[in-house]
Amino acid sequence: MLALDVGNSQSVIGAFDGERLVEHWTVSSQTQRTADEWHRLAHGFVRAAGLADVEAVAMCCTVPSIQVELKAMLERYYAGLPVSIVGPGVKTGIPIHTDNPREVGADRIVNALAAAEVYGGPAVVVDMNGTATIFDVVDERNRYVGGAIAPAVELSLEALARRGAQLRAVELAVPRDVIGKNTVEAVQSGAVYGFAGLVDGMVDRIIESLGADPDDVAVIATGAYADVVLDHCTSITTRDPWLTLTGLRLVHEKNH
Repeated sequence: MLALDVGNSQSVIGAFDGERLVEHWTVSSQTQRTADEWHRLAHGFVRAAGLADVEAVAMCCTVPSIQVELKAMLERYYAGLPVSIVGPGVKTGIPIHTDNPREVGADRIVNALAAAEVYGGPAVVVDMNGTATIFDVVDERNRYVGGAIAPAVELSLEALARRGAQLRAVELAVPRDVIGKNTVEAVQSGAVYGFAGLVDGMVDRIIESLGADPDDVAVIATGAYADVVLDHCTSITTRDPWLTLTGLRLVHEKNH
């Protein structure tokens, strides 16, 4: 099964053999890429890895313009195969208890499903990607009950360098000390320890809002970014970088 997790900045392509993730690749989410180019990417990765022909596809996409091309790719190259595109009308098996379930991002639903199925509720998913730091919450009854969205670490650093007259772009790395001795270290300290504090603070508040015992809540970190920040978070109980791909596999199983 081919799994496509398409985000605003990067996209992750995974290949499953049954329940086992056998290979994965990360590419940029270029809005100019055509249906044929998306197929060339996916097909090329599968062939280069020596895998068999694709037998099914599951996809979630948060970029409407890219989703149009991906649907065209599926119709042209994977017609007749079982295809699951996360969205209205697709069974996920997780109740969505928000004001407007249709506005919840497909990737957030998939992450919540994987958290509920693999780790069990209550659970908090912390997805640190290139655009946002996203918190998704599953209660003790395995219902998706909402979450929170903050800027991404990298996005914040880019904005700081762009808007700060005496600041420049810096590498996201751990400084010598939390008290920076120069401008670069000061920015790095704010990024690393500031966002670690954001994650821990938000998780604490979410658990308090759930009324749950912190020892009973699974806090799962996922996403391809900011490991250097997660290294300084005290609230994370599990790191699962391929949680979204697992959720796509589960969606496929529930629909086919």
